[in-house]
Amino acid sequence: MTTALTTTACGSDGPDTSAKGSDKATGSTGRTTAPSAPASDDRPAIELPGDLSYTFDWPRTGDKEKDAVLADSEQSIKAVDQAIVNQNALDKAYLYYYEGEAAATTQKFVQDYVDHKAGITGSYRFYAPEVSVDTDGTASLSYCEDQGKAFVKYLETGEIKKTEVTAKSYVIYHTSLRRDEDRGVWVIQRIVSQSGSEKCRP
Repeated sequence: MTTALTTTACGSDGPDTSAKGSDKATGSTGRTTAPSAPASDDRPAIELPGDLSYTFDWPRTGDKEKDAVLADSEQSIKAVDQAIVNQNALDKAYLYYYEGEAAATTQKFVQDYVDHKAGITGSYRFYAPEVSVDTDGTASLSYCEDQGKAFVKYLETGEIKKTEVTAKSYVIYHTSLRRDEDRGVWVIQRIVSQSGSEKCRP
């Protein structure tokens, strides 16, 4: 994830400059049209505070596997945020959805918040998904994030560092996934992002 705090919330450079980061749901989840992960499987429970809300504007495609990619990706995003909330760079929930390069990058991303004793607050909107699934059990997903109403919250002081909405508030993500047949979950192997994406701007 090129994200780190460099692309979080309103395009900040880090918790000490403002913003929130990316990636269930005890908090408000806004309008979620992608199917939720089955409650009966082994997916980790995600519990987020009420000051975080999510809107996923990615409707069902009608394709079973594509919809599964969208559902698992939604959970993976929230799992990363839970790690930030828990101040745990090795939180088990996100490690369920990330492996290899993506897991290592996400660990550094979360650790940045931990090091700055920073959390997240606000509203996150994800939209414009483009998903493709290959016959070899791999998939790719690109999507946009609007971080204009997402902010860093310093845990020791309670200060919320709000920033103006700029071009950097709009981030595009590209993920590569594989289907873990044993667990029946789409796992992210690689994730990169770019802030200020023209494609994602209103």
